Amino acid sequence: MQWTGLNDLREKYLSFFESKNHTRMASASLVPQGDKSLLLINSGMAPLKKFFLGQATPPNVRVTTCQKCIRTPDIESVGKTARHGTYFEMLGNFSFGDYFKPEAIAWAWEFLTKVLEIPADRLWITIYESDDEAEQIWENNIGIPHERIIRLGKKDNFWEHGSGPCGPCSEIHFDRGEAYGPFENFEQASDCDRVIEIWNLVFSQFDSDGEGHYAEMKNKNIDTGMGLERLACVMQNVDNIFEVDTVQNIMKHISRIAGVEYKKDHKTDVSLRVITDHIRSTTFMVGDGIMPSNEGRGYVLRRLLRRAARHGRLLGITKPFLCEVCDTVINENASAYPELAEKRDYIKKIIGVEEEAFAKTIDKGTEMLNGFTEALAAEGKTVLSGDDAFKLSDTYGFPIDLTEEICEEKGLTVDRDRFTELAKEQRARAKADHAAKAGSSWADNSIKVDAPKTVFTGYTDFEAESAEILAIYKDGAEVDFANEGDDVVIVLDVTPFYAESGGQVGDTGSIRSGENIASVADTIKSEGHFLHVATVEQGTLSKGDKVTAAIDRERRWAIMRNHTTAHLLQFALRQVLGDHVHQAGQLVNENACRFDFNHFSAMTTEEIAKVEELVNAEIMKAVPVTMKEMPIEEAKKLGAMALFGEKYGDTVRVVTADNSVEFCGGTHISNTSQIGLFKIVSESSVAAGVRRIEAVTGLGVLALLNDFKETIARSAKALKLANVSELPEKCAAVASELKEKDKKLESLNQQIANAKTASLFDNAKEVGGVKLVSARLDGTAPDALRKLGDSVKDRNEAVIALFAGTIGEKGTFYCVCTKEAVAKGGNAGTIVREIATVTGGKGGGKPDGAMAGAGDISKIDEALAQFESVVSGIIK
Repeated sequence: MQWTGLNDLREKYLSFFESKNHTRMASASLVPQGDKSLLLINSGMAPLKKFFLGQATPPNVRVTTCQKCIRTPDIESVGKTARHGTYFEMLGNFSFGDYFKPEAIAWAWEFLTKVLEIPADRLWITIYESDDEAEQIWENNIGIPHERIIRLGKKDNFWEHGSGPCGPCSEIHFDRGEAYGPFENFEQASDCDRVIEIWNLVFSQFDSDGEGHYAEMKNKNIDTGMGLERLACVMQNVDNIFEVDTVQNIMKHISRIAGVEYKKDHKTDVSLRVITDHIRSTTFMVGDGIMPSNEGRGYVLRRLLRRAARHGRLLGITKPFLCEVCDTVINENASAYPELAEKRDYIKKIIGVEEEAFAKTIDKGTEMLNGFTEALAAEGKTVLSGDDAFKLSDTYGFPIDLTEEICEEKGLTVDRDRFTELAKEQRARAKADHAAKAGSSWADNSIKVDAPKTVFTGYTDFEAESAEILAIYKDGAEVDFANEGDDVVIVLDVTPFYAESGGQVGDTGSIRSGENIASVADTIKSEGHFLHVATVEQGTLSKGDKVTAAIDRERRWAIMRNHTTAHLLQFALRQVLGDHVHQAGQLVNENACRFDFNHFSAMTTEEIAKVEELVNAEIMKAVPVTMKEMPIEEAKKLGAMALFGEKYGDTVRVVTADNSVEFCGGTHISNTSQIGLFKIVSESSVAAGVRRIEAVTGLGVLALLNDFKETIARSAKALKLANVSELPEKCAAVASELKEKDKKLESLNQQIANAKTASLFDNAKEVGGVKLVSARLDGTAPDALRKLGDSVKDRNEAVIALFAGTIGEKGTFYCVCTKEAVAKGGNAGTIVREIATVTGGKGGGKPDGAMAGAGDISKIDEALAQFESVVSGIIK
């Protein structure tokens, strides 16, 4: 048993099973393809589920993989122990109805004892309690002593997940030796981690109905899984994954930056483990096209990055450093995952931008959270309200998990139930808004078509003269015919209509049989069938009719111009901004080209102009646009760009326009000169690190110029200018005039605030040596209340002031405490929160100044009446 590096172990395993006639498949993306049950790939079997379920045909009945995996249920435990992690690699060998138990067991034993030379007397076997067959194979075929084979129950050695394929497991365990404790019995040795499971052999031989009945399957399968990092622990004789060579090299990089050593201090060890694990996960996630966001897998990425960044601060690292450490992650894994090195600049940029953004968030959020926790301590409370936690999350982007972690460190808890309630309300509002904006009622692809797949001819033809109606659907149900006025979905055997895909909208047009006509409003795709969303305008159309399907030619030409332009635009953006630019989404229709891309700052006027210049230069060159299907490996050699996160088959369609070479299944013009002209209309932010360009081409440019001309004319008329050329100077003069008036107005408002403040003190009350001032000011906006409060803060005496303002049906409370009042226990955040509660409102803030909304403005006077008693309860 020789020390073996993690990268060598991976290669030894895959090569071994290749020698057993297995096909080596590359690791699938961490983003599940076509499996909505998973957020991220979390096991070696997950990407192969389609093969086990018979939904797709594997490249071979024998397959071997090393699969990237992310699991986050125990994220809070990562770092606190040396056992937990979120990223790992799973080695596996799989049989789809080919070999079964004898081969799977024999090869597992051969690999461990012959290839890796692990001593046989350090290996233990567990089997399912009633699996006599497995026991006989281990005992008779392999020669394992009977006493080293342990029978366990369903919980440990039977794999099933609801109904469907399932079966017993046999696990191979490794005895780490006396250094980990005594060996009184197998169960005790497992509990103390002396004996650890390293390989699980799953024998899928039953089909479960989910109710306790197990039918023997005709075609049995093998699904095995062995954690690469755990195997490396065995081969390198180390305690845990953080001491494995490739992982330890990452930790050493972090240690150098922080100036700390591992295993010298428990607190710094926790932070080192958190950062090491999380930067591994995030580097691979970004490499697979996942972007930081506030939902789904993007939120998992953001949460991991932010947790790592915070632990960097706990180590005393004040500068962005994660993008630097990911260099080591890439270097340590590049031999197995060369795409990481190819995307190095992109990965570092995404991580760096997110880290810098969080640096601002954590400063603001930590300051506010500290204010909340200090107030709780002063009041002798131990629970942070859900409202305060939600405000941190919703307003400042401060993750609830981080809020809980910091509170836990201070001996506090968070009202998670209330936070969850507020978060659900927010999601419900967003969902309702999304539903209100939803498009076609057919968008859920709920129709299941029982017919041959549609043949698409629209790359070359705009019309199909003898297409046959295979099916008609009305209100989701299949019908034999449709009459005038019916809204239907029509399925044809052949169609020139492009179905919405890859950011290109679906075609419109008509389907006709003689005098019987249906107008097609959209075309979408469902499992290879093109669904023509249509309305019968005249006559009757029936299943089996021969029809002429014709697309709207002018609209399609406009769409194709915009689609080809999107390709030219991406190439130009990479020339001007850098190779980190990748498409992050697009929408091409007849009106415009909308292109989303990864970039981290607003484009300058000069950059936009340069991009326009490059695209228009390609148009003027009249470059041929070619479309060709080819093997994916050939396409990659050409340098064809693929869309991040997309899964491609063995054969791909490549669209080439001069230096622009991309994978694309959309429709395009045949020469760039057909675009006419290109003009960028806007450049804006879509999300952190994602920008959006909207542009027009062809006749759209002419329409844009006409709009500009009309806008200029109307603006000149409004400013009473006879000569439009004078418009810029006139606008500048008006802006200067308004700015001067704003200054005068601000000065007058301040004078009014000072006057009001002076008069209020005439009737001030006093509690514990602190003057109390309050007033209701109807018709006063929040900004004016803040100015009034700021004038109070300037007084050199102990004063607490509470102002209530209303604008229409909305009310606002603003409370301020001078520093002398704060010294006596005054806390504006606490006061305004309690006062606002009387009206059903909520809010809070710092001890010297805080604002809250009034729920029911009819209760403002009642709330102000309680001001004195609230203050009396907190003044020392």
